Amino acid sequence: MMKPLIITATPNISWLHPEIRYPRSLEEFVEEAKQSAKEGASIIHVHAEGTWGKYIDTLKREMNVIVQCGMSSLDISERMEVFTHRADMISVILGHHDEAFVNVQTHKLHTREELEEYMKLSKRYGVKPEFEVWHLGHVWNLRYLIGKNLVSTPYFATLFFNWPGGNWTPATVQEYIYRRSMMPTDGIFSVSVMGNEMKELLVHAVLEGDHVRVGTEDHPFIGDRPATTHELVAWIRDIANDLGRKIASVDEARAIIMGEL
Repeated sequence: MMKPLIITATPNISWLHPEIRYPRSLEEFVEEAKQSAKEGASIIHVHAEGTWGKYIDTLKREMNVIVQCGMSSLDISERMEVFTHRADMISVILGHHDEAFVNVQTHKLHTREELEEYMKLSKRYGVKPEFEVWHLGHVWNLRYLIGKNLVSTPYFATLFFNWPGGNWTPATVQEYIYRRSMMPTDGIFSVSVMGNEMKELLVHAVLEGDHVRVGTEDHPFIGDRPATTHELVAWIRDIANDLGRKIASVDEARAIIMGEL
């Protein structure tokens, strides 16, 4: 029996299509988060650099949702509010940020020493890491952290495909199967895809028992039509239902992430 499908919603800027509308204020973000949760999302991926605490506190007060804070390119000092306000999860890329977006060129080194510090802070504050795995070098770094007993199981990892830049990997089923086979055991895996290959790869992830991430940040289209994050959540929810995969409630998603289900 497959575990229920965890849907992560990303109602943030589209790095490749910045002209696409997305929530720019806290009020707009909370409303989009509520709509996404209503459609089946259990994790809301947040960008709120400089105002992390306000977003975390408001989301927790307004709704039952798993708050996952992104922008892993930032320094730890720029994300300490994520820990002190005790978000549920924090995104941690397992190596160098090398991204080539429309208006942003990112080159940011994240050392293994920094990754170790993230793990220590996560344990101290009870914030679960969401490991970003873009290629096999990131798998090596994850194994390194596991080998140092810094990672609690089940760990949560998102596999990224077709994000442009030096970390690029093709959005193919072959790449997904191979990278998935190289991941350490005792993990929970989600999939993020940029580009029109999104449907094929997410469907494969759903059928394999893995989880999915959708929203304006990843790929803000359904076919050729621009879509909001909650529309993308409803789209993948309906596909999963047609394939016979149950959608996780927020409480079920929490239990899966904590290894209780």
